Amino acid sequence: MVGSEVTGWIGKQECSEDGLSEALVKRIAVTFDLPCPGAGQPLPLLWHWAFFQEPVAPVQLGGDGHPARGGFLPPAEGRNRMWAGGRLDFLQPLRVDVPAARHSAIASIKEKQGRTGKLLFVTVCHDYTQKGETCIQEEQDIVYREPSLPRLSLDTPLPEPEWTGSVRPTPLMLFRYSAVTFNGHRIHYDWPYATETEGYPGLVVHGPMIATLMVQAFRDANPHAVPTHLTYRGLRPLIANSDFQVAGRHEAAGRASLWACNDQGPAHEAEIHYKEHG
Repeated sequence: MVGSEVTGWIGKQECSEDGLSEALVKRIAVTFDLPCPGAGQPLPLLWHWAFFQEPVAPVQLGGDGHPARGGFLPPAEGRNRMWAGGRLDFLQPLRVDVPAARHSAIASIKEKQGRTGKLLFVTVCHDYTQKGETCIQEEQDIVYREPSLPRLSLDTPLPEPEWTGSVRPTPLMLFRYSAVTFNGHRIHYDWPYATETEGYPGLVVHGPMIATLMVQAFRDANPHAVPTHLTYRGLRPLIANSDFQVAGRHEAAGRASLWACNDQGPAHEAEIHYKEHG
């Protein structure tokens, strides 16, 4: 059972403001080797994860590089923190170089028994606004798991894709994504920590980056589709310098499944809802 010292965090709120700087957008664009939108243009989907990061002094960081627990997020000492997945509603685009705000609240905290031990799931709700209007509504799932060896393969069969792309996640790409998102989690850039402390075979590819690449592959293959909703979750980690594929297929009118995989099976999965334009 989850103790009151943790459930007391339910309902906790914070607000962060950001100018969605064109300078940072340029850095995100080169990280993904994509064209850069200019001031006033729509921010590409999921690039908002690089913004609204409140800077934390080194003395306020935990041993894993994340902000020390017990601030906005609840304490979960002795567990490894991971971004598990989430759900987003895209109401209208955020625009580059236009002031915006993120209003956040902890919606739920639940403990579950997983394959390798207890898992503490924390769901955070975010509302992103610009000029007084809501642009994105998001639920983000964070999991704290007891230390255990990571699962590196999954034998779940995959459907035949209608589009696919290959990604080589180099250490430089991971470093740059950590930099543009101001993500200090050491599993993404500190090889000794990732391998010796958390038991991975190498540097771990960011879950949010994988989700961003899956959605970008969908947009490239379906240029007339306008995404309205995304549900995604991580199944197992992907490791730097090991190629993976981002793929998908249409399941019904206005709905497609997305996934990331390699020769060890699926790693991330998502469902995207969309409408057609022009």
